[in-house]
Amino acid sequence: MSFLDQISEPTLLLNETIARANIRRMAEKAKRQNVRLRPHFKTHQSWQVGEWFREEGVTAITVSSVKMAQYFARHGWQDITIAFPLNRRQLPQITELAQQITLNLTITSADDVVFLREHLPTPVNIWIKADTGYGRTGIKTEDTAVLDTVLQELAQTPQHTFLGFLAHSGHSYKARGVEAIAAVHQQTLEKMRALKEQYLAAWPHLQLSIGDTPSCSAMEDFSGMDEIRPGNYVFYDLTQNQIGSCQLEDIAVAMACPVVALHPDRNEVILYGGSVHFSKDMLPLPDGRTIFGLVVPLTETDWGAPLPGTAVISLSQEHGVVRTTPELFSHFQVGGLVGVLPVHSCLTADVARGYLTLQGERLEHLSGVIV
Repeated sequence: MSFLDQISEPTLLLNETIARANIRRMAEKAKRQNVRLRPHFKTHQSWQVGEWFREEGVTAITVSSVKMAQYFARHGWQDITIAFPLNRRQLPQITELAQQITLNLTITSADDVVFLREHLPTPVNIWIKADTGYGRTGIKTEDTAVLDTVLQELAQTPQHTFLGFLAHSGHSYKARGVEAIAAVHQQTLEKMRALKEQYLAAWPHLQLSIGDTPSCSAMEDFSGMDEIRPGNYVFYDLTQNQIGSCQLEDIAVAMACPVVALHPDRNEVILYGGSVHFSKDMLPLPDGRTIFGLVVPLTETDWGAPLPGTAVISLSQEHGVVRTTPELFSHFQVGGLVGVLPVHSCLTADVARGYLTLQGERLEHLSGVIV
């Protein structure tokens, strides 16, 4: 029986062969560059997919929430960084985790350190979130007065261990092409190395952690860094392809959607597959159009290359509208299935709540787990 026979509603397909190749390629690069690979698991959020990383030698991971840390701790991961600012309201859960595993927290202020010193007796490791130009959160690397204050508090907090500085260069997602990625990456390396140079004398074990999929995919130089934390590379998506992080053939997920209506007068195909299945992430194209996914044909064993001149042009809650060419319109049939390569695989996986492999196996996603 083909995996297609299991599909009656929007279903996220996962090509295990492609995902494993993506995982292996990054693991080999990390070994080559002598940096620790601590992959971010927020993209796949599946304990089964996590095992594929373990098979490539990964022993330490990154997550973006306490709930995600709890989930992966239950599945045997013992060294977890929560790369999200400390949420003080989750102190009970953080305390419980710290008693079970090596827990690494991310802080953004001296007040965070005081809070942990006064309220968390169980030892944890602490990363200071450094802002290298993204501007979302963290302390700017050049703001030495603020950094000094944080480090003074850490020096008075012996029960917790200061690991070093952690950065996420999310502005690399605005890059288009390898040269633009390289400019962001080089800036990050320089700012992080300057931090280490400034504080190494007082903190001789200071480490540097960086990680964004564009830089980690396209760049080779990580000198001076101790670890990298890319995440999206396990699946990639159309955004990463447009940035220059991957080829279309590296995208490991596609949403299988039933065709429910045809409109030959306007060469439009209506899919059962809307914003509740993809999110509302969109991709602006160089010609000014905006798309929500590229359409690929599904076979009994795989999916093919994107159909020319064919894309998802709008999403409502359950509907997806595909515009295609007159030549290709006859290939679509009501009751048939097509695949859609997502604009953003992380959010698509989150709303899909699970995966179907091309071998017909159902894999878990944290969002579909009842806790």
